[in-house]
Amino acid sequence: MMVLITYDVNVTTASGKKRLRNVAKQCKNFGQRVQNSVFECLVDPTQFTDLKHRLESIVDPEKDSLRYYFLGANWKRRVEHYGIKETYDPEGILIIDANL
Repeated sequence: MMVLITYDVNVTTASGKKRLRNVAKQCKNFGQRVQNSVFECLVDPTQFTDLKHRLESIVDPEKDSLRYYFLGANWKRRVEHYGIKETYDPEGILIIDANL
């Protein structure tokens, strides 16, 4: 299933900046950043439960917020893109450059 995860972390303190980095790092482990605080994550229910637990253990619910949008299995019909950043296909072919 495709889950869109968005977050808003209060970064007025050093601990807030650390939470922001940790949230982004966890999201990056499960998906692709598509905007500054937005990730598309193609996960199964077990992976989503794990990711959700990780994120909710990082954020401060008094200062930060997380939102989860469930796009389901037919997510490709529900996503449109316009603008500068190229879109990607998380189900597509992965090419690894051995020269890097």
